[in-house]
Amino acid sequence: MFQWWHHLRFRNQARDVMARARKLSLSTSGPSLAEQVTQLRWLAKSGHSLRSLLPQAFALGVEASRRVLGKTHYPVQIMGGIALIEGYIAEMQTGEGKTLTAVLPALLRSLPGRGCHVLTANEYLARRDAEEMGRVFQELGLTTGCVEEEMDDAARIPQYQCDITYGTATQIGFDFLRDRLKRGAEPNEGPRAASSQLGTASGVVQRELYFALVDEADSILIDEAKTPLIIGIETKEAASIESLYRWADQAARTLKVREDFEIDDRKRLLDLTDEGCRKVILLSKPIVMDQIDMETIYQHVERALTSIHLFQKDRDYVVVDGKEVAIVDEGTGRVMEGRKWQDGLHQAIEVKEGISLSAQTGSAARITIQSLFRRYEHLCGMTGTARPAKRELKRVYHLPMIVIPTNKPCVRRGLPTRVFATLDAKWKAVAKSTAEMMQQGRPVLIGTPSVEASIGLSEILRDYGVKHRVLNAYEHAKESEIVAEAGLPGQVTIATNMAGRGTDILLGGKRLEESDLERYPEELRDQIRSEWLAKHQAIEALVRQAGGLHVIATEMHSSARIDRQLVGRAARQGDPGTYQFFLSLEDELLRVLSPQQRESIQKKARPDAAGEVSASWRKKFEQTQSALEKLHTRQRKQQLEREKQRATRYHKLRLDPFIELTD
Repeated sequence: MFQWWHHLRFRNQARDVMARARKLSLSTSGPSLAEQVTQLRWLAKSGHSLRSLLPQAFALGVEASRRVLGKTHYPVQIMGGIALIEGYIAEMQTGEGKTLTAVLPALLRSLPGRGCHVLTANEYLARRDAEEMGRVFQELGLTTGCVEEEMDDAARIPQYQCDITYGTATQIGFDFLRDRLKRGAEPNEGPRAASSQLGTASGVVQRELYFALVDEADSILIDEAKTPLIIGIETKEAASIESLYRWADQAARTLKVREDFEIDDRKRLLDLTDEGCRKVILLSKPIVMDQIDMETIYQHVERALTSIHLFQKDRDYVVVDGKEVAIVDEGTGRVMEGRKWQDGLHQAIEVKEGISLSAQTGSAARITIQSLFRRYEHLCGMTGTARPAKRELKRVYHLPMIVIPTNKPCVRRGLPTRVFATLDAKWKAVAKSTAEMMQQGRPVLIGTPSVEASIGLSEILRDYGVKHRVLNAYEHAKESEIVAEAGLPGQVTIATNMAGRGTDILLGGKRLEESDLERYPEELRDQIRSEWLAKHQAIEALVRQAGGLHVIATEMHSSARIDRQLVGRAARQGDPGTYQFFLSLEDELLRVLSPQQRESIQKKARPDAAGEVSASWRKKFEQTQSALEKLHTRQRKQQLEREKQRATRYHKLRLDPFIELTD
């Protein structure tokens, strides 16, 4: 009843907006769009409510998008924009045009002149959206900025001063912490000592946290919330500590699992047993370690064991140019720039990989994602996978969720899940299925859980003679080029989760943009446009006739929402498309089970000659995935409780919880 009533109200408002937009498109005289936005700004700053200005502001946004991009908002996109203004998490299915939807609420919230943050899952999407939608905002007389990793303070300040600023939660969070360090515990204090160690300027870069529109809200507000944002200050390591890291790595390699240490794969924890502690005591140690107590030595050996047994190269991290360990985000498949594991784990992994030891970092400032976004005066978000997380979004951020209907019925079709006893049997089946789809003239997207898996599958496809392209953390510079070609007939693309959220694979390949024609003489542009359009329509028709994009998911992730994002690359906006899961009883997901459970599963499997087992084994994957989701929810809840207790304790002591006593 609740959803139905709001859908009716939103739809009626959308009709009003569409009618106003049509009048604007037919108007040949009167003030320009930018002049009309200026008039609305004066009304907003003089006390008129934004809801009273919504119909005209949204109509201006719709018309500007039509003039600049040649794209007209669907009624459901306008409905989504209204839900965002009212503070909802809008669940809009993949392919429904969330980027274009964001233009409308961003325009309206920018009118008071207090800043508007549009946050996306990664820098590639933030930069892409800022460039494309920035042209629309420019038509409306508004300025657009984008905050990126490599920018210094002097470059960041003008980006935040823009009417609309695109970026990632990580960049916004780190800038908040850096500004906090510069101000000190009290707003009127001068820059703190920690600030000078970080090499920052004395001026703050951000304005107030007024409004945030979070794209892929469940990824940013839920998945990224597991890890707090921490600004570290490099600490000088004594020669004995550096020797300890290297000795601990060697010692860890002599210890035996179950006998000397126990692993909890599910919680990603590892502890030395009493027998393991005795062995560590008896191992010979360099003289330089004589001043180090045994408790510290045990901790370093456990970190070394953790780096060896629980953290895997090309899954959890990549080694960049043989010099640097870079963390890979499981949810997005991207390198997390500037992030380091804490408590010496990062250094333990560097020793494991045989690269130079970086300085360990102490905490200068920290904030959780939950605390950061609860500081915004107005918050909203959109995603294609909100329903599984709606309770947590409501409890933590006080954001209700509403489902926005699709513009066209979804015709995505799932093929039966196939389960195999071994990884080898699964990869062979994936290669054969890919070759069959390619011969039908269908584009194929193969989702892999890690960089390592994408590289391994690439070698297998090469052996089968299947031409393909690989998109992973090593190939991020070619992302836009690879995605643009992924919808061509017979094109095979292997990708980590980089090809999940926010990636739009268009059947027949990339659409022609007006900017593509700028290099041609003006008198030839119409001819080139019509020739290109005819060619593209013919290619698109071939792909549609063949069955559209086929997505192969080669594993189930720790969250069903990540799986849904990958599947959602196919059959967008009423296009044809299919998906299929290929699973193995040796998959990463099942490694959280005990060795005894995994051994029992293998005994009961009974594979056929091709290594395939009954599809009913999928239930075991679903049960394990559900258990992990509940575990991660509990962990985030506990983290939030700790953060609340910490803030209360620091408030009583008159300390700043973000920068005082962070260690």
